[in-house]
Amino acid sequence: MSEISEIRTDVLVIGGGNAALCAAISARRKGAEVLVVEAAPKFYRGGNTRHTRNLRCAHDQGNEILTGPYPEDEFHDDLMRVTGGQTDPDLARFTIAQSKELWDWMTEAGVRFQKPLGGTLNLGRTNAFFLGGGRAMLNALYDTAENLGVQIRYDSAATELDIEDGAFRSALIDTPEGPLRVHSRAVVAAAGGFEANIDWLREYWGDRAENFLIRGTPYNRGSLLRQLLDAGMQPVGDPTQCHAVAIDARAPQFDGGIVTRLDCIIFGIVLNNDCKRFYDEGEDFWPKRYAIWGRLVADQPDQIAYIVFDDKAIGRFMPSVFPAIEAPTLRELAEKLELDPAKFEATVQGFNAAVVDGTFNTDELDDCRTEGLEPPKSHWARRIDTPPYYAYPVRPGITFTYLGTRVNREARILTNDGRPSANIYAAGEIMAGNVLGKGYLAGIGMTIGAVFGRVAGEGAARHVRN
Repeated sequence: MSEISEIRTDVLVIGGGNAALCAAISARRKGAEVLVVEAAPKFYRGGNTRHTRNLRCAHDQGNEILTGPYPEDEFHDDLMRVTGGQTDPDLARFTIAQSKELWDWMTEAGVRFQKPLGGTLNLGRTNAFFLGGGRAMLNALYDTAENLGVQIRYDSAATELDIEDGAFRSALIDTPEGPLRVHSRAVVAAAGGFEANIDWLREYWGDRAENFLIRGTPYNRGSLLRQLLDAGMQPVGDPTQCHAVAIDARAPQFDGGIVTRLDCIIFGIVLNNDCKRFYDEGEDFWPKRYAIWGRLVADQPDQIAYIVFDDKAIGRFMPSVFPAIEAPTLRELAEKLELDPAKFEATVQGFNAAVVDGTFNTDELDDCRTEGLEPPKSHWARRIDTPPYYAYPVRPGITFTYLGTRVNREARILTNDGRPSANIYAAGEIMAGNVLGKGYLAGIGMTIGAVFGRVAGEGAARHVRN
């Protein structure tokens, strides 16, 4: 057994992504000595932040990037729609109100924004896109934190928490130099969910979990979350709920990132491996529906489906890093997908026959729909009749899980008896289930992380001063 080294600091931040860095910067600006421990090596630092593109923020007027106002009430309506009301109403309102400060805060922290992407995203008014993507945004936050004097250790996983009567005392950290005991007067838990822990996912999903692909880091295994729950912290969220999108089935099991996500569903139809459609591909705007498709595919046989479209859709969406499967006829496309050609053709022809012509427009809920078809396609329905024909095979791509720790407005974790912990704070995916009971709204994961990261960091520093 290696000898355990010991150090002391004011605030220990466990995690290395958006929420963790926002907490570290905020605590340091309030005068606290801060140590960040990140389980991943430096190259893979940042968890799922590495793969993000934007954050959603309420604002009263547009600017050089955001194309118009996005009032708090509209943001709230959007959140209620995607969650079906499954959210803590107080924390939802709090998150949205605090999001109005994120543009200025991020800019002051060195983050730069760019004009929004087009296509199916429709986010130019509601979301701020990071110039250079999530990794550039993350690099800016790390630079700011280090320039402020925040200490950062990589390859350093928290393996044991010393918590007594709801108060944090210390953490045992596994580092390349050996075990390290960190004593601190406050701790911020910001180490993400358990989406990379297939065994844990299997507890809720059964054997289906074996066919899940993990869009982000393989380091988000939920170790910190498990330790907090075992120590008497109150859980929140349905363990079967998660941010799950349809991603290219040819993606690697871990860390495929944003380039494997497919945004072309509204341009075609989606079939399972029995050549049956199973959901309305044109139900609503893509940013409000893209995160339901992973769960939908998870419920299909063998957890696989196929997005089918024709030449009219090419160039209208951001493609996968893998090329679409192409064929001159529907029958040949089915054969390439190893699907029953007769069933495949019958489903596409049945869809084509049900299409009601209208004015196709992805910027609005248009009048291109189907009639007499179950499930319907409510908008953006066009016949798949222009060769060549294309398809993408897709599997559930899990971004992050919603089971987490319950918090209050101060980002303090609540214990099982409902008391706020003395000095234990949480931010990011590890507490996102407070706001996201189910469903997802594009960019809100970054919003939750940044809002509660700032609150947690400031609260931890305030606790240290007092």
